[in-house]
Amino acid sequence: MSQYDDSFAPIDLKGVKTHPLSSRSSKVSLDDFAKPIDPASSIENFISSLPDVLAAKNLKLLVEQVWRARDLKKPIIWGIGGHVIKTGLAPLLIDLMKHGYLTAVTANGSVLVHDAEIALVGSTSEDVDATLSEGVFGAAEETGQLLNDAANTAATDGIGLGEAMGRALLATDPPNRNYSLLCATYEARIPFTAHLSIGGDITHFHPNVDGGALGTSSHTDFRILASLVKQMNGGGVYLNIGSAVVLPEVFLKCVSLVRNLGNPLSDITTANFDFIQSYRSLTNVVRRPTENDAGRGYSITGHHELTIPLLAAMLLQKP
Repeated sequence: MSQYDDSFAPIDLKGVKTHPLSSRSSKVSLDDFAKPIDPASSIENFISSLPDVLAAKNLKLLVEQVWRARDLKKPIIWGIGGHVIKTGLAPLLIDLMKHGYLTAVTANGSVLVHDAEIALVGSTSEDVDATLSEGVFGAAEETGQLLNDAANTAATDGIGLGEAMGRALLATDPPNRNYSLLCATYEARIPFTAHLSIGGDITHFHPNVDGGALGTSSHTDFRILASLVKQMNGGGVYLNIGSAVVLPEVFLKCVSLVRNLGNPLSDITTANFDFIQSYRSLTNVVRRPTENDAGRGYSITGHHELTIPLLAAMLLQKP
């Protein structure tokens, strides 16, 4: 016998009302299921085999919006963190640019570092644990010289840091220019904006650094990005890939600035790609800019080296 009094007696289930399973509305049916994959199948067949539920469904919906943006000639802005470059994805982004699925790049400071080093010497991403204790982490001369000189000339010429970096990098005739997103966008006259957290990049403690030039050139890029965000109205797309703080904050401020100036900004699509869904990227990219029926936002969770090639393959299914 239980020690509890009658008020805690287990509830009687005899009066529960049931209904036929076939009469119930369900969110998943056989039509949504994945299809077995033929080992000899094409990429197109593989993509068609994906289930039409949850993340796979969202990815398909996002692809349709990117296709629509290209057809409407609306901006398709790729906001990327350094991890995108470090995982070797620049060639895919360059190819998507050539097909019209990337019309602008916005990046944090680490992208400038890694992309430049790949272009110059074909390698990047030093071993921090092995070099920090010796006081040599981040002290690569060419990297600091290139980025800080580009910032100095950008401030003088009144251009953004991203454009200045592309110009400066190409001027060195780097041996690996075909793998550089900075070089490819500059040659194609595709906007590349850079948004710094001053003190957050290795080049910010090199002898030729000028904090004023970094701030001026990065602020110019903020205004350029705001101009691109303004053009998103009516079908544009913003993809945040691998930046958990800087770019989500910058993008949100661009959205606010555009609307503050009295410009409409609706029917937009945003998405966040990362291996974890962080607060700022979810809030400042996926939810806030698209709320009140201003658009649609998607979250795709997974490693960039897997999700971005899949996204690229899906986008390229449309001629």
